Amino acid sequence: MDGNRRWAERHGLPAYEGHLAGYTAMKEVLTANIDAGVKYVSVYAFSSENWRRSQTEVDKLMKLLVKCVKTDAKYLHDRQVRVVVLGSRDQLPERVIQAIEEIESATAHYTKGTLALCFNYGGQQEIVTAVKRIIASGVTEDEVTAELIEQNLYSPEIPPCDLIVRTSGEQRLSNFMLWRSALSEFLFLEKHWPDMRAEDVKKILDEYAKRNRRFGG
Repeated sequence: MDGNRRWAERHGLPAYEGHLAGYTAMKEVLTANIDAGVKYVSVYAFSSENWRRSQTEVDKLMKLLVKCVKTDAKYLHDRQVRVVVLGSRDQLPERVIQAIEEIESATAHYTKGTLALCFNYGGQQEIVTAVKRIIASGVTEDEVTAELIEQNLYSPEIPPCDLIVRTSGEQRLSNFMLWRSALSEFLFLEKHWPDMRAEDVKKILDEYAKRNRRFGG
């Protein structure tokens, strides 16, 4: 979800207002995807590299997550969307961990769609964590397979990414879903994330429908 800060700067607003606008856009984009029948939507909300930002911005992003969970749970319940948070709990404030656990528990029974929220997430760390889990389980070298690594990723029920969309003119992977993106399609947009709307989702899905996915074959 790139371009929140650039959007805010363009509108003469503080960075936090850009993140708020980005959150509003996320809800519209999520709703449009779920209504179109997309079963899994993932968003890169806070990367493991984002800790390098100013302490003020990091603190506000943490507060924003808690605020959204507390005030917008009804939005998820009304749409029967399950929330799964991918990422490390290390470094996260206790109030954020509690908010994550609350929303995951409250929406666990929904089946209309799943929002995979990547928060304090890094693709390399996810793979490192999976390897550590495998080593700790005591398996032999010959037992290590791609399937076994997949089973030890964060929330292994989340499938590989079919399509990865990047906004705001960015054209790099930025440590996102490294394992799950092995055969993904990509789409790059110039539009800043807060400007994304439901009609953009339709265009994206129409574009994806035209793709001929060969999965390396």
